[in-house]
Amino acid sequence: MGVEIDLSGRVALVTGGTRGIGAGIAAVLLRAGARVHVCSRNPPERLPEGAGRRAEFLAADVRDPEQVDELIGEVVRRSGGLDVVVNNAGGAPPVDTATVSPRFHAKIVELNLLAPLLVCQRAWPVMRDRGGSMIMISSVAARRAAPTIAAYAAAKAGLESLTRTLALEFAPSVRVNAVAVGVARTENFAEHFGAAAEDSGFADGIPLGRPAEPEEVGHACAFLASPLAGYLTGDVLSVDGGGEPHPNLARIAAEFRPAD
Repeated sequence: MGVEIDLSGRVALVTGGTRGIGAGIAAVLLRAGARVHVCSRNPPERLPEGAGRRAEFLAADVRDPEQVDELIGEVVRRSGGLDVVVNNAGGAPPVDTATVSPRFHAKIVELNLLAPLLVCQRAWPVMRDRGGSMIMISSVAARRAAPTIAAYAAAKAGLESLTRTLALEFAPSVRVNAVAVGVARTENFAEHFGAAAEDSGFADGIPLGRPAEPEEVGHACAFLASPLAGYLTGDVLSVDGGGEPHPNLARIAAEFRPAD
């Protein structure tokens, strides 16, 4: 007997859901039957689609408390409630950790850690009586050396700690989990991994032999949002193909190491 994930009647918000992993998540949630809202600072050229339906766009900077309040309020006004929050907005360009400005590091932590906390804080009153699922998009970088993305990795480690804390504080009505993503083939794939990304042997160290597709991250999110994960909270689910190609980390670091 097959098991299907049915999110019909559920209302979802995917931050940063207009491209990359976020768009993949939104498309999967749409196919599962959810009404999906996506947000980013700027309107996209194309919105995620699934099952003949399209995600609804809302402009918002999730680092700004007033804009987050407006975002949550507009989702509720349009759809009557909120059941699933996916904190996907984040990321960081590769930089030399030793020389980049303190302001840059502060902005990376703000986007990848403080913004998800803000979104969850503002969504909690809406979801408290209704119940639901909050999902943080983390990274395997939270648990290993992360050359050129030090502040990002530290913020993601904090995000996983936040996941465990909110799971305790928001239980039992709202479940809070995280998905730790490994190498994923997004629009920024080459930017993040540099020349190594074009190496035919780049994925050799991944047991499954390839980067993740964005919708494969979406499958994990749909599971965590569904009743099938009804007894999971405070957990971090790794979607990394069995592990990252650690030998490549040294090559990535070398590409960004300043010349003598």
